[in-house]
Amino acid sequence: MDELKPIQNTGLRGVSIASTKISDVDGAKGKLIYRGYLAKDLAGQVSFEEAVYLLLYEKLPDADELGELKKQLISQRALPSELIAALATRPKDALPMDILQAAVAMAAHHDPNAKIHSREAASRIAINLIAKFPTIVAAWDRIRNNKEPLEPNPDLDHAANFLYMLNGVIPDDEIAGFFDTCLLLHAEHSFNASTFAAREVASTKAHTYASVAAGVGSLSGALHGGANTRVMEMLLKIGSVDKVEDYVKNILATGGVIMGLGHAVYQTDDPRAHILAPMSKTLGERAGDTKWYDLSVHLEEVAKQAFKEKKEREIYVNVDFYSATVYYYMGIPTDLFTPIFAIARIAGWAAHVIEEQFAGAAPKPALYRPESDYVGDYCGPDECVYVPMDER
Repeated sequence: MDELKPIQNTGLRGVSIASTKISDVDGAKGKLIYRGYLAKDLAGQVSFEEAVYLLLYEKLPDADELGELKKQLISQRALPSELIAALATRPKDALPMDILQAAVAMAAHHDPNAKIHSREAASRIAINLIAKFPTIVAAWDRIRNNKEPLEPNPDLDHAANFLYMLNGVIPDDEIAGFFDTCLLLHAEHSFNASTFAAREVASTKAHTYASVAAGVGSLSGALHGGANTRVMEMLLKIGSVDKVEDYVKNILATGGVIMGLGHAVYQTDDPRAHILAPMSKTLGERAGDTKWYDLSVHLEEVAKQAFKEKKEREIYVNVDFYSATVYYYMGIPTDLFTPIFAIARIAGWAAHVIEEQFAGAAPKPALYRPESDYVGDYCGPDECVYVPMDER
């Protein structure tokens, strides 16, 4: 029998690295599962806060449990004055994801729980970060636009409070509800790049702030986060429905990419896209202009057909395709789309950090230590011979 060798140079695709009870993505069937529940069944039925409870505590909360969680989140929303002052010293053109990553690290300086390695401390940090992420993102957007950050509104739920802190206007129930559902749909997605980054750092027994900062850094990369920003940029570039066919032909002819189509896991439409698309339509109708929704629908149809004819295989819509226009219709700056992803995904990251450190299948978490192939043949088959400086 040939010696079995581990799969290499695949970006770990197809390699199972840990067991988890948190979520599952069934790419073939187009299913996203949060602790046994289909995400599409939760969307519009439970709040983001309920999803947070589910992800952190393994069950949907009753009324008292939800009320206590909301109270904890509200109490932790405000940023330390020192952190606000630090944000005010940053260059106004700094990337929002860089600001968020830095703020996560700085938040650790103000939390005594960071020094305690226990599940209880990690859970308290999780609540702290979930509460503060919206405040950080909204505060930075106002600071960079020469506006004073707004204090969190304790009378508003998580989603509505972020929109209020961003622009100073309390959103109506429909807008707040749509945004709440967006957060729920982005809250968790199994072992994607940022979640893996967070778990890898957590495997060293680093505290939750360090682990989450790694997740934020991973999400800032162009191959992971930012796709819905580029979807919106693409739509703005196309400009109108009548230009879709020419745009798609040019992209396929030049080997380009149509943003928002295709996914590393799903072999069918992303189930979240089917929830977001009607939101985009409704928001367009509310604005009196469904242009961006109409353009998206036509682009999806034309691109799918053209791809099938040229590539002789299917391509499918992902979550970023319609979340772009949903956020755009809400008046959210396009460079905040990825930070909003993080505002939602912090719930999943925190759950994974806790599971990695305190609730894994193994008695003790394993320190991640993959192997690699060394290909540095600098001196042929032998090691290089050291040459002193004066002889080089």
